[in-house]
Amino acid sequence: MPLAESHTLELRLPRVLLDPGRSDLPCGDQEGLLSLRLQWCDGVITAMEAIAADPSHRLAITPLVDAHVHLDKAFSWEHFPNRAGTMQGALAANWREGEQRSAEQVFQRGSRALEQAWRYGLRALRSHVDSGSACGEPSWEALLQLQEQWRGRIDLQLVALAPLPFWSQPEGELLARQRAACGGLLGGVIGPPFADSNRDGESLQRLLELAADLGCGIDLHIDESAEAPAAGLQLLLRQLDRWHPGVPITCSHASSLALLPEGQARRLAQRMQRHRLAVVALPTTNFWLLGRPQEQQMARRPSAPVRLLQQEGVAVAIGADNVQDPWYPGGDFDPLELLRLAFRAFHTPPWQRQGLMPFTTIPSALMNLAWDGVLRVGGPADLLLTSATSWSDVLARPPQRRVLRQGQWLPAPESGSLL
Repeated sequence: MPLAESHTLELRLPRVLLDPGRSDLPCGDQEGLLSLRLQWCDGVITAMEAIAADPSHRLAITPLVDAHVHLDKAFSWEHFPNRAGTMQGALAANWREGEQRSAEQVFQRGSRALEQAWRYGLRALRSHVDSGSACGEPSWEALLQLQEQWRGRIDLQLVALAPLPFWSQPEGELLARQRAACGGLLGGVIGPPFADSNRDGESLQRLLELAADLGCGIDLHIDESAEAPAAGLQLLLRQLDRWHPGVPITCSHASSLALLPEGQARRLAQRMQRHRLAVVALPTTNFWLLGRPQEQQMARRPSAPVRLLQQEGVAVAIGADNVQDPWYPGGDFDPLELLRLAFRAFHTPPWQRQGLMPFTTIPSALMNLAWDGVLRVGGPADLLLTSATSWSDVLARPPQRRVLRQGQWLPAPESGSLL
């Protein structure tokens, strides 16, 4: 039997994405980068050693993770636009689209999305799926099929997104058991207008109880608003102060938390950390939809206060959310473009650990992935190689790229390839 071919590449990598147990590897330079000679064989890293810095070495990172997307409605903007860019317009268009949605449409959208994500350098996605209405069944049928079809290439995790009161109904319990049985999560929406009674709290409590009974995680759309600052988070925290279901809980959006005075926001973040809540910040959709009333002289476009949350020890990931659908007309499942946006939106430079973690190790842990995205000898030979030689290059213009998965270079996407 012929010996497997070994491959070698010299490149620059962030030190935070290299084995922390390798004391022989020095710290990175001022950009946190280390020049390295990397070897792999049969899809596995076989050796890596530090080498002298060379300005021609290209910058690489490990394939990234997006912990919040909506594959079921992606690429539906053309037929269901929301040109006013309002939450009400998005809800109305989303409802019209859902009434006409078929499994074939979702399969086509999801296939396109996963193919692009794969070639752009994403290795895992968590997708919320409209559930609890007529569009739920065809959406789940298609996405479960895609989950199996893409197994081994992209880890696809699915969340049943339904109105909170739905989980208190017999149909909600049945759906929860079905989705938990196939590894799914339970989700809901907590945001204004908030009920005057205890109905929101009762519905949330039932969701927590269901998740505890089934042992599955929860991912909530919470406080996606430019009003009622952090009212949803405060409701959730009051429930958790009384009783915690003992399952992972993700707070997606948490946008209006940014509208609170800093001291109050920090105290809430500290409570979130004590309850081990994770946050997924979603700047593209939030910046597009929130703070649009015409009477406002200065738009308030809140997005989760990423740095404040990080400072208080809350695990924060950053996701793409909507892609070319009624909620956001742009996007393309390109993780590098999202990283470039996050640098501007949140002051999270990628040469700092906290700038890279929301795209790598944090969402890997949030999704409980087998690989944390850190390169080690014996680990996956997976890379996203760019045409850039520095972080400044990455931020200055969209870089070309090549993606290495299981030791093999993928065909490039139609645009942005590194030739």
